[in-house]
Amino acid sequence: MPKPYPMEFRRDVVAVARCGDAPIKQVAADFGIAESCLRNWLRDADVEDGNRPGATASESAELRELRRRNRLLEQEVEVLRRAAAYLSQAHLPGK
Repeated sequence: MPKPYPMEFRRDVVAVARCGDAPIKQVAADFGIAESCLRNWLRDADVEDGNRPGATASESAELRELRRRNRLLEQEVEVLRRAAAYLSQAHLPGK
């Protein structure tokens, strides 16, 4: 997989492409990137700027963290459920 481009470079290329002085194909060729790559950067920039629906990078990171935390809590609940079942069986009269 190719090395990712620095964010400053991406922002600069998106800014040039948004000026509209040249077609996207030409801007991509001038900066040595694929046209599809530039289109993806433009789409991501539109989402970040609120011009297009979608999750921003910070929202995606927060969602990832919340899902991780939810998995951990579900595991803790399962451990407690099993411990409660074990303890209730261990303290029955006659055992």
